[in-house]
Amino acid sequence: MKRIINTLAVVFIMVLAFSACATPPLEEMQKARDAVTRAENDVDAVTYAGNLIIRARDALTRMESEVENKRYDTAKEFAAEAISNAERAISEGQSAKDRSRSEAAALIDSLQKSLTDTQNAINRARSVPNILLDFDALTQDMDQARQIYDSARQSFQAGNNLDAVAKGQSVRALLSDINTRINEAAFDTSRKQ
Repeated sequence: MKRIINTLAVVFIMVLAFSACATPPLEEMQKARDAVTRAENDVDAVTYAGNLIIRARDALTRMESEVENKRYDTAKEFAAEAISNAERAISEGQSAKDRSRSEAAALIDSLQKSLTDTQNAINRARSVPNILLDFDALTQDMDQARQIYDSARQSFQAGNNLDAVAKGQSVRALLSDINTRINEAAFDTSRKQ
């Protein structure tokens, strides 16, 4: 019996010793908080990689929960996960911004030619006898397309690539609609002759 008590005492002392030695991973926790804060304050990360910031915040929350439950090894793993996701958000945000800038530049460049081609199509349609087209409406749509195009260029120059792309796509849709109306009217006119 005395031997069992001594064994239990030794086990109890060892458990206490290990518990006393286990401390929260304070340095890793602070690094995780700092990394998430950097990502949250990075405009490109927020704009283009928000899902990774959410995952980093989630890992940070789980890290705090594990610390409260004194599961420090698991808390350390969540701290590493938070850091990784935050750093990826910053990196992927920059990459996505670069891709978005390239896409916006290509779209804006292509629209200049499309605007000229569409205006030329309207001018050619005016010379088609008996064509049934509302040229006033076409002119208004072209004016609107030019205004949106100018706004897209301004957005691009200001670094707002997503807005530039959205506006550029609106211009493309307007020009497509104008060209469709011209082609349909020309086809209808040619069938009547």
